[in-house]
Amino acid sequence: MGLPFFDSAVNRKRDQMIGVDLGSRTTKAVCLLRRGQGFALGGYALVDAPIFDKTLSADLLAEHLKAVAQLLGAKSKAVTLTIGVNDAVVRHTEMPRLSADDMRLVLKHGSRTYLQQELANYIFDCHVVAPVWPERPAKPAESPKALPGPPKQKVLVAGARKQLIDDFVEGARRAGLVADCIVPGLIGPVNAFEKAMPEVFANEAVALVDLGFKNSSICILQQGELVLSRVVAIGGDKLTNGLAETLNVSYAEAEGIKIGMPTEVQAQLESLVLPLGRELRASIDFFEHQQDRPVTQAFITGGPARSEFIVRVLQHEMMIDCKILNPTSFLQMELPPQQASEIEQIAPQLTVALGSALAAL
Repeated sequence: MGLPFFDSAVNRKRDQMIGVDLGSRTTKAVCLLRRGQGFALGGYALVDAPIFDKTLSADLLAEHLKAVAQLLGAKSKAVTLTIGVNDAVVRHTEMPRLSADDMRLVLKHGSRTYLQQELANYIFDCHVVAPVWPERPAKPAESPKALPGPPKQKVLVAGARKQLIDDFVEGARRAGLVADCIVPGLIGPVNAFEKAMPEVFANEAVALVDLGFKNSSICILQQGELVLSRVVAIGGDKLTNGLAETLNVSYAEAEGIKIGMPTEVQAQLESLVLPLGRELRASIDFFEHQQDRPVTQAFITGGPARSEFIVRVLQHEMMIDCKILNPTSFLQMELPPQQASEIEQIAPQLTVALGSALAAL
């Protein structure tokens, strides 16, 4: 499921791709290599995000991407960038059976009709999920009034401000890179999960929970289809700040405690994680009520997923089996020795970057 807003690599098969997840606190980047029918991880980088207020200018992005590319040491100039969950609209709708180009044009001039929101100066892209009505054989005697209306199809729509897309493309250009794709960050875990656990992806109803810095997201998949997605305004930053205030320690100390998890602070951390668990459970309840099908398990990614305690608290509150997803399990490893020894611990943080790179390969 690519769903890129911007794709210059149509019908062009890449051998390498840099995937960059532009996080609020940490940028995660990977170099993905094509190896026959499979893929290899050639390197990764975790870099402090630039300090900015609301928008990342093309100049600031260019300097940041130069530093990321230098750390990766990748030969490829092709890069896929992600747009954060608060800057991208990802929504299901029903649209006429049109070509992708025509659907983008319809959305450009009629976003309120299909997305219940006026989104001026946005760029859109579409992923056709399934037809709303099955194809019908012609029945000459059938009255036109008996038809349900113009044929429609279920579409997953993504959109982002044109200015943001332009800044990303220009920032990559100034860094000496080529922005092949720009992808909603929400889609990254879906792509990575499909490759890492193809059988579960194709046959079960599961929840993918990405624990970010400012926000967390949940995507519920049913037999390979993204049925529901939601962003919750609780992330690792809120957990760390809460611990720092409760324990009267610095932010850096609280971050170490959150991941290391000394037993004496479990009660404080649990009280901070519970609201997130309740919000995630509410999303699962909504899906199960609408689809009349249980969610069998949840897979957790993101920086806070490094804490087994946080995952256990979420499992208790969500009332389903929760597992930490290893998005690199399907990859060959062609990493420098130090990175090879650390990849198992780092892997959950790379999920969005890996999934975004896969969208372009």
